[in-house]
Amino acid sequence: MTAVHGTWVRATWLAAVLAVVLALTASLGCARGEPALPEVRLEQLPPEAQRTLASIKRGGPFPYRRDGAVFGNRERRLPAREQGYYREYTVPTPGAKDRGARRIVAGRGSEYYYTDDHYDSFRRIRD
Repeated sequence: MTAVHGTWVRATWLAAVLAVVLALTASLGCARGEPALPEVRLEQLPPEAQRTLASIKRGGPFPYRRDGAVFGNRERRLPAREQGYYREYTVPTPGAKDRGARRIVAGRGSEYYYTDDHYDSFRRIRD
């Protein structure tokens, strides 16, 4: 084997190992049973969600009786945490006659998640 060929083989092998390490690192949350969630920037949220998040951060007031209730995460779409870790808040939906499907779920660790399909999917909010 020539020196050039040996260097190419080592570089190819190293690139393959690096690709595997990166793939495993990216999937660690899923390996622990935690969902890989997409993210959304605060400014990409509807204005009602932006106002709801601001209200959550300042401690209220909240317009709905259920705001601040424990979110059980029974569907396991958010990272697994102890009971009571998550709280849910209604994001008003213009024209809806009830609470609608939009919510922000707040974690005790100051992480926030947005759903517009009544918990079928979530996006982590990035400020």
